[in-house]
Amino acid sequence: MDDLDVLRQEFSENEDAFLSIVILDRRWDKEAFARLERAMRGVCAAFEESDQQDLPRWLVEGFWLCVDWLPDHTAHPRFPRPEPSTYYEAALMRLQELQYWLVTGASPYLPEHVFADL
Repeated sequence: MDDLDVLRQEFSENEDAFLSIVILDRRWDKEAFARLERAMRGVCAAFEESDQQDLPRWLVEGFWLCVDWLPDHTAHPRFPRPEPSTYYEAALMRLQELQYWLVTGASPYLPEHVFADL
């Protein structure tokens, strides 16, 4: 499955999708987040290298949810956050950087950048 297909599932109501787990189970699933983040990176790189000018609305909405809705939802005092706060800060920052990359078509990272696992 390519990254765009992964994101189509991640941004749908699929019960295994990261956002669904956050909403329905009220928990941050690190493995599901890693899958989402990898696919987002892959799609950003693919769109940066393509001549395509238009982004699918569902894709932009999915990135928007991750950057504009997710931080507030997961910052709620009753949302469990068992990992160190630095993990969540790094994860949310990565999502912001990926949204920038998707929308502008320009990576905020140097070409030799190696993505650290979160």
